[in-house]
Parts: sequence; structure tokens; C-alpha cells
Amino acid sequence: MKCLLLIDIQNGFCTGGNLAVPEGEAVVPVANRLISEGGYDLIVASQDWHPADHGSFASQHPGKAPFELGTLGGKPQMMWPDHCVQGSEDAEFHPDLAVSAFNHVQRKGMNVEVDSYSAFRDNDRAALTGLSDFLKKQNIDRLDIAGLATDYCVKFSALDAKEMLPGVTVRFIEDASRGITPDGVKQAVDEMTKAGIQVVTSDEVLAA
Repeated sequence: MKCLLLIDIQNGFCTGGNLAVPEGEAVVPVANRLISEGGYDLIVASQDWHPADHGSFASQHPGKAPFELGTLGGKPQMMWPDHCVQGSEDAEFHPDLAVSAFNHVQRKGMNVEVDSYSAFRDNDRAALTGLSDFLKKQNIDRLDIAGLATDYCVKFSALDAKEMLPGVTVRFIEDASRGITPDGVKQAVDEMTKAGIQVVTSDEVLAA
């Protein structure tokens, strides 16, 4: 069983969104092609789904500005602009994304007291989203991961997948993803490679 996991391809992370990733929307046509031509048995998408008072928002910390380092739950936390608030247009999937093909949507980031970069668990590594159990029940043997942003939610999701799904081949589709900074992307790719995650392109996926 082959699964495609699309990470947070939402309005909030595309141009015009509250936490836009440079060229974030460029992943949409690549993702759609993978959905339609990649031969996947399962299409899963994660969705940031924050309450309006989420603790990672700078607005919840007097004196803090977005992109400053603060604390949340006693641990260092990047302070973000308010983004992907539950029920808002910012939280919706990009309108051009082929959402009708999704077999499962995994929402994350709903606990106000901890952020959730990974689609598999919160950043405190305590609370699980349930995605790993879901995928285990599907008996997948390959998981291809792509989306937004490479240096945050994609990286952490891929690393958790490698750890939490033993025996599953985990691959990162580079051109179906975008990151926040070039240095961050390079570091993320290095971390994923060192963890045994294969780095591939959409053309390689489609040619297989």
C-alpha cells in the first residue's frame, strides 16, 4: 500500500495567507499531479486547525511580536502570527487542491498549550494525533510526504513517520514542497537524509 501525505497545503501558508511560505501555492499543481497520476492507494492530508487563542500566537503574549522567540509550556517557542484559525478561510485547503481525492484529513494544533508541527504528534512528543495508528491499520509500506513548510511541518512529520512507522519506506518529495528559508530547507533535507528518509522528485515518483 502506497500513501501520499500532504502537509498543510492551506490558504494560510500560501500567498496572501497569514503565515505565507514563499511560493507556497507552487506545490498545488505538483500535488494534484501526484494525486491523479502517482498510483497511490491512499491520499492523506494534514490541516493546521488552531483555536483562536492558541499559545503559539504572538497575539497571546503581551509584548511579543511574530517571529520572536518566546516560551510555551515552559519550552522555547517561535511566536507566530495568528494563522489557520478553526473555521477561517485562512485554515481552508488551497482552493485549487484536489481535496475530493482525500481519503483522510488529520487535523492538528488544537491544544492551546502546545504547538504541533508534525502530523503525528504535538511538539511535546506526548499527545499523538492518531495518524500513526490510522496508517498502521491501512498496512502501508511506503509513505511519500510533501507540502508546507519543508523546514517545519514537513520535516517534523517525516522524521516522526520514520520513527513511528517501522518497516515503512518514507520519502520526501522535494519539488512538491516549499520552505520558509533556504538555510532552513537545506538543514531539513540534511536531517531527513541522515534519518534514512529518501529524497525524491515528483518526476521520479511518476516514472516508477
